[in-house]
Amino acid sequence: MLTLGYNTAIFCALYRLKRIKNIINMDGIEWQRDKWSFLERTWLYLNEKAGLLLGDHLVADHPEIKRHLAGFISKKKITMIPYTAPMVRSADAAYLNQFHLEPGKFVLLIARPESENSILKIVRAYTAQKRYMPLVVLGKYDSKHYEYQKQVLDAGNDEIMFVGVIYDQTVVQALRFYARFYVHGHTVGGTNPSLVEALGAGSPVLAHDNRFNRWVAGEGALFFGDEQTCDRQITKLLQDDDLVAKMRVASKRRYFEQFTEDKVYGAYERLLGEYAD
Repeated sequence: MLTLGYNTAIFCALYRLKRIKNIINMDGIEWQRDKWSFLERTWLYLNEKAGLLLGDHLVADHPEIKRHLAGFISKKKITMIPYTAPMVRSADAAYLNQFHLEPGKFVLLIARPESENSILKIVRAYTAQKRYMPLVVLGKYDSKHYEYQKQVLDAGNDEIMFVGVIYDQTVVQALRFYARFYVHGHTVGGTNPSLVEALGAGSPVLAHDNRFNRWVAGEGALFFGDEQTCDRQITKLLQDDDLVAKMRVASKRRYFEQFTEDKVYGAYERLLGEYAD
């Protein structure tokens, strides 16, 4: 049995009672996310601890997640296996036409519109000066019901394109493949799938500077902490073609080092084989 996530780990007690071996992918440190209320955080925190006790073995998707979990249980009970994403070797540039975009002449940001993903900081940094290139922002924004999302929309200008949610993955892959670079503002979690997808598409990465993104994106990425640093890094990436080309190669190299499908699926196959009845 493989359980994905620990949000309802307390119910894994049923597997224990039935003597069903259960491996739990513990995902990120969910209870630290800003979006949850106190009661929701408490529930998630307690379920994280329940997962530690009730799982026969645990999967951590990031070395820092493994380190976090190892503060409570033996490292021998934890295997680090990151997420994967398909590699994008080519894409049809015609998918850009609906947005009036040209290959290499736009910047991309894909994230849930929540404060922990640094979107307001990124948009403010991007609009700090004239860029002569649009920042394309994917995500559903509702200014009537969510104050943070209203702040993001209000911070935009004519160089910020809010294109909504795109469910067609061929379109999203084309955007990743042809973007000049990808901005990743996530601050909480382990191996973020969106960042792995950017690496798999060979996108140069500008990421929020934290222990999770540093490991995933690797040494070939650029990082920012505050709004001013983000502004400077954006300027650098818009002006330096050689740097962007080198970062594109570095993203592909990092993807092949750690996140290919054969590596990740192979690791799961070996682990599940150990616990097969």
